[in-house]
Amino acid sequence: MKPSTDLDLNDALMARARRVIPGGVNSPVRAFRAVGGTPRFIARAQGAHMWDANGQRYIDYIGSWGPMILGHGHPAVLEAVRRAAAEGLSFGAPTEREIELAEEILSLVPSMDMVRLVSSGTEAGMSAIRLARGATGRSKIIKFEGCYHGHADALLVKAGSGLATFGNPTSAGVPAEVVQHTLVLEYNNLAQLEEAFALHGDDIAALIMEPIAGNMNFVRATVEFTRRCRELCTRHGALLIYDEVMTGCRVALGSAQSVYARHIPGFAPDLTVMGKVIGGGMPLAAFGGRRDVMEQLAPLGPVYQAGTLSGNPVATACGLATLREIRKPGFFDALAHQTRRLAEGLSAAAAAEGVPFSADCEGGMFGFFLLPELPRNYAQVMKSDGARFNQLFHGLLARGVYIAPALYEAGFVSGAHSDEDIDATLAAAREVFRSLSI
Repeated sequence: MKPSTDLDLNDALMARARRVIPGGVNSPVRAFRAVGGTPRFIARAQGAHMWDANGQRYIDYIGSWGPMILGHGHPAVLEAVRRAAAEGLSFGAPTEREIELAEEILSLVPSMDMVRLVSSGTEAGMSAIRLARGATGRSKIIKFEGCYHGHADALLVKAGSGLATFGNPTSAGVPAEVVQHTLVLEYNNLAQLEEAFALHGDDIAALIMEPIAGNMNFVRATVEFTRRCRELCTRHGALLIYDEVMTGCRVALGSAQSVYARHIPGFAPDLTVMGKVIGGGMPLAAFGGRRDVMEQLAPLGPVYQAGTLSGNPVATACGLATLREIRKPGFFDALAHQTRRLAEGLSAAAAAEGVPFSADCEGGMFGFFLLPELPRNYAQVMKSDGARFNQLFHGLLARGVYIAPALYEAGFVSGAHSDEDIDATLAAAREVFRSLSI
């Protein structure tokens, strides 16, 4: 591991970036505002590692916030991208590879009969909501506090002032009128869910949820809560939308819905939103679902959605190569094993020093809290020790371990993380937890 130089190029690059980019970053969480300090400007990455502008190496548990399930620079993916780029960067016309990628996605997630490719998770979530409203002829939607579905106006909303009331905007520039049809409920709260459908069931177009909320770090929907969401949507004619941008082909080959289907026979959402892994690191996302709903999209139906770069030939090549690699026998067993080793090892390291800590994982996704028990909703997540997390983050970073620079973001393990990477991470964690216990 190369030490930082006396001239910190990260500081210099951040000063330069602030002059031309708001906050110096093109996505807010990269700014280190929550944890303090200077963001690391990444120069290159390979396998499970990244190197910053100073040449400092880090074990990477961000993985581009989820897409790099194979690790960085996987040979099969790079070769597919090279071939596609040589054939053309963009056509604005259909390609056979779009069909191949759609077929691959549908084979992995059988709840979807049809799928449409787009360029970002935000675009996919926004389009799924529009489609649900168009297909049902209704306006109201339900979302859950702490679940993030992209930065579309109607979804940038926090809980209202009372039980089952409509939400309030969480961003400047979002008029209250835009979120007036969005109900925000507490995650895993059955009583609020029942009341919302009792009051508004005939007007609800869709319920959108993260099955494992990765923007609360890692909070699972309980099986009971998931089952009731499905039952109430079916009873009232609303569509159940599963936001699997984070969890899709990440927590299991068949995504989170396959995990819940083990406990709820016949379980399937009506629409699914996907991104990250299916693009392999390129700008690509998708939404899909039942044929009768998807056929409401233009050019077949009245719900309009379009995109100049949707189904981009280079992005589809990257995604297709990634999906073909992760469906190879044994890949997910090995990935889940390494992720469990990490989560259990972190828990043991914290326990040895008497630091309140809890962790959970599924497939290649994990999360932890500086709390003695795993939280079930946003209010409980907010009780995690933010000051201690910042110490943990910077302690790990100084030892060459890069986790998310925010208390409320999940982490990701890749197929490239070796036993040595996990061992080095746990050794660093033991040192940091020792300092936290003082």
